[in-house]
Amino acid sequence: MKINHTDLEALLKQDLETCNKEHDLQQIKSRYLGKKGHLTNLFSSLKDIPSENRKSYGSELNNLKQILTKLINSKFEELDNNKEKSKRLDLDVPARHHQFGSHHPISLVIRRIEKIFSGFGFETHDGPEIETEHYNFKSLNIPDNHPARDMHDTFYFDSDLLLRTHTSSVQIHAMEHMSAPLRVLAPGRVYRCDSDPTHSPMFHQIEGLCVDTDISFSNLKWLLNDFIYKFFQSKKIKTRFRPSYFPFTEPSAEMDIMFNGKWLEVLGCGMVHPNVLKNVNIDPKKYSGLAFGLGIERFAMLAYQIKDLRVFFENDINFLEQFESLRES
Repeated sequence: MKINHTDLEALLKQDLETCNKEHDLQQIKSRYLGKKGHLTNLFSSLKDIPSENRKSYGSELNNLKQILTKLINSKFEELDNNKEKSKRLDLDVPARHHQFGSHHPISLVIRRIEKIFSGFGFETHDGPEIETEHYNFKSLNIPDNHPARDMHDTFYFDSDLLLRTHTSSVQIHAMEHMSAPLRVLAPGRVYRCDSDPTHSPMFHQIEGLCVDTDISFSNLKWLLNDFIYKFFQSKKIKTRFRPSYFPFTEPSAEMDIMFNGKWLEVLGCGMVHPNVLKNVNIDPKKYSGLAFGLGIERFAMLAYQIKDLRVFFENDINFLEQFESLRES
């Protein structure tokens, strides 16, 4: 049936009057404004209109298109409003359970350690994970071809840029921008080429540094013993210090704790080497310092009795949900 454009508006109004469903309205829209709709057919007939009348006829069709579009859009709004009014609140329906999630166990341990050392006056600092060879090695008394470099299995970008192998570089940045005395705590991700149930190519460290006058190894032992007592919430836990070697500390030591009847290494420490202080323009004759570094994953595994380090990075929701009830205190 051929429909005259003067009748089209009236016909649409009749169809809209009886329409009360969005699906039906979509069909009406397609019927009037679609590719094969009534209005499209009228536009196609422009070629049959005499040239002297074509402009005015086209203008009428454009006005008609605006009118039809407005009528259809108004109907859509009407149906949306009716839909909202028809919604009812069912007070018998159980409330939805919201999953708020939790901190990752690594984050929980970092915050726990930060809180303990903040009580000793340490301030948390951050630094770049992509470091220069100077900050990661040279400034820490690890020159070219030093055997200690082999211990780190470093990821290099080029001869100068690398993924940091420890957060000691953060301490160098801090000493360059701060004057002694200072107390710095540097948590963060570090990278070494190693992977097994107790090692990961990416892991987390916290390193601490205290530079002041009259700092001694006795201060270091007291500080770390008190930290262990507070972290494990027991003063009965046994500790011991064994001589070790780190190029940036002298003397150096490793700290062990008695855990489940066995001695377990938990951190490295020592007195800051005078060369390190010289590299950041701190007078080693006036100031001395203590330093320590520990692996966060190791402490998290001990705190939560986890045997395989790799579960920290697998994003297993069943594993992570176990920590939902834990909050930072």
